[in-house]
Amino acid sequence: MASSGEEPRSGSPDRTGTEPTADGAQLDTAEDFEVLEEEEEEEDDLSELPPLEDVGRPPAPPREDAQPSEQDPQEWVDVLGSGLLKKKTLVPGQGVDTRPLKGQDVTVRLKATLEDGSVVEENPALTFTLGDCDVLQALDLCVQLLEMGETALIVSDAKYCYGAQGRSPDVPPNAALTLEVELLAAQDAPDLELLSGKEKIELANRKRERGNFFYQQADYVLAINSYDIALKIIGSSSKVDFSPDEEAELLDVKVKCLNNLAASQLKLDHYEAALKSCNLVLEHQPGNIKALFRKGKVLAQQGEYREAIPILKAALKLEPSNKTIHAELSKLVKKHADQKNVETEMYRKMLGNPSAAGAPGKCKDKLPWSIPWKWLFGATAIALGGVALSVVIAARN
Repeated sequence: MASSGEEPRSGSPDRTGTEPTADGAQLDTAEDFEVLEEEEEEEDDLSELPPLEDVGRPPAPPREDAQPSEQDPQEWVDVLGSGLLKKKTLVPGQGVDTRPLKGQDVTVRLKATLEDGSVVEENPALTFTLGDCDVLQALDLCVQLLEMGETALIVSDAKYCYGAQGRSPDVPPNAALTLEVELLAAQDAPDLELLSGKEKIELANRKRERGNFFYQQADYVLAINSYDIALKIIGSSSKVDFSPDEEAELLDVKVKCLNNLAASQLKLDHYEAALKSCNLVLEHQPGNIKALFRKGKVLAQQGEYREAIPILKAALKLEPSNKTIHAELSKLVKKHADQKNVETEMYRKMLGNPSAAGAPGKCKDKLPWSIPWKWLFGATAIALGGVALSVVIAARN
């Protein structure tokens, strides 16, 4: 790609969920994902089946780490009212007034297990910005309800964890998780105006990578949210002077976020927003192939083939060997030709013009007869005029 020379990440996964997916769809570490090839999407079946009920068996004694059941409705809090995310206090905290607020940086002790008890994540001091979806949704939603020092058990459906794709190799697809969480600390997030260039770059990249994770999970709304947060960080005013290299790196992160944002918006058919994101990229990098390709795709989706074709030709000129651009351009040229044929036929019908096939035949049939009849009509008119004049002269005499 002209806009990137970096290879997809192959290092260790982020244990909060920012690693490549198992099916091979990867995001570049410092560039946006490879999206010149469009992937077929499958609709996730989010319908819920009721749990099987044991018939004729005595109820088992409740365990401390057991999932919520009808036996302890007073202990469990249904966080969303759907039964898919529940919380139970194990160790009380210091009071409701000590609950953290959205936008604060919180630190928690976390232990995550599967239904069979397998530990898939353990972190004694995980720090994240509350409400920014930097971590699993189950964790982000429930920590807002924790009091300082409280330890709680959270049981979450896969929808609010790793979803239908899971997390290779330890979290299977559609796996529910049990989280044991203790709220250790909460403090205001750092002032963006006081961040150094390096700190701002690192923070923006973390948000962007989280957006990449949500894109892989096909959760394009949350992906857009993360990219928007990253762009706000980059665009925030600063009281600190940045070096030219830091300015250039911030611009590079901005372009990547805008490119990824456009891809997410295109997935949701938000064409005007995607077009705006592409144009912002092209303002900084007129030769950005991914932005040119996506802009062409957006215009094509809107039926603007005449505008889309030269944009894709410009992208193809920059990367002549790209088969995806070739295929998309060929498809658009054919659609544009079909569109022009339809418009031409429509204009003919509106103006009442004969079809091109019928016109020569009709003219050929009329040609032998048209001239004699015209002459005959003229001759008859002259003869009648002469007779009338003779009658008038004779009457006067």
